[in-house]
Amino acid sequence: MSTEAKSNRTGILLAIGGAVVLSMNDLAIKALSGDYALHQVILLRAVIGMALVLGVSWYSGAGLRQLRTRRRGAHLLRVSIVMVSNITYFVGLSLMPLADAVATAFVAPLFVTLMSSAVLKEQVGPRRWAAVGVGMAGVLIMTRPGAGVIQPAAILVLISAFCYASSHMMTRRMRDTESAMALNFYVQCGFIVVSSLFGLLVGDGHLAQAPGSTWEFLFRPWHMPPLGDLWAFAATGVAVGVGGLMMSQAYRTTEAALVAPFEYVGMPMAIFWGAVVFGTFPDHTAWAGIALICGAGLYTLWRETVRKKDVDVAAPSGDI
Repeated sequence: MSTEAKSNRTGILLAIGGAVVLSMNDLAIKALSGDYALHQVILLRAVIGMALVLGVSWYSGAGLRQLRTRRRGAHLLRVSIVMVSNITYFVGLSLMPLADAVATAFVAPLFVTLMSSAVLKEQVGPRRWAAVGVGMAGVLIMTRPGAGVIQPAAILVLISAFCYASSHMMTRRMRDTESAMALNFYVQCGFIVVSSLFGLLVGDGHLAQAPGSTWEFLFRPWHMPPLGDLWAFAATGVAVGVGGLMMSQAYRTTEAALVAPFEYVGMPMAIFWGAVVFGTFPDHTAWAGIALICGAGLYTLWRETVRKKDVDVAAPSGDI
């Protein structure tokens, strides 16, 4: 097996593992969204995630040296994009069924494919463009225009998806100088700083919104969690620490358009968690959208596999 093939396989496995682990983060935050402020959840999650990153860095061969950077401005921009992505996604998630929110968010890998062509100049042929179009149609079905289901929650998730894809483009841009540990470390730093500021400014609940309103999750007052909720806080921290490292490394080392479809592993996980934990299950319309979105991703994966095999024996064709 060639070095490139081994690298691609490793990137794919990291993306699959990261998607599974990060599904635990969605589950835990959805479980906490009824009682806590988002910034309180994110602060505790970031502290746990930071401890994991520092621990892994300390015991790895490179040590804490791999956290050094000369690209502070790039990290600041990437952290800001990730911050917007997280806030919009989790506010949307608090207002939507878990599987519906995750399915809508899966426009992000399609954005990654689009941006990999426009920004990274990676080759994306007509068949993969067709797959993007099919996936976008699935997202349109999921948001159900004209049926009274398009709401601020769905729009927020779409904004989150765009920001999420943009953050992966920055990961690819920064991969030559920044380690996966550094990329994750500075994101956790940003979460801790911004969440702490939110807590100081609005943690007393003076901006609290009415129950069921769009921004209720963001402006609730802080309160001490009981022991029964600590599992969810721990799960968010472990998931974002481990899953974030896996996904950062996948996008650092592997072509973005190849890695992106494997994030669809999160879809069956979301359906499973939604059914088992929250008693929700996609309806017929949602299933149609999920089928188109996941089908587009799987087709992209199949085309990429075929193309890679062709590259090993001949020059790549233009129709990929």
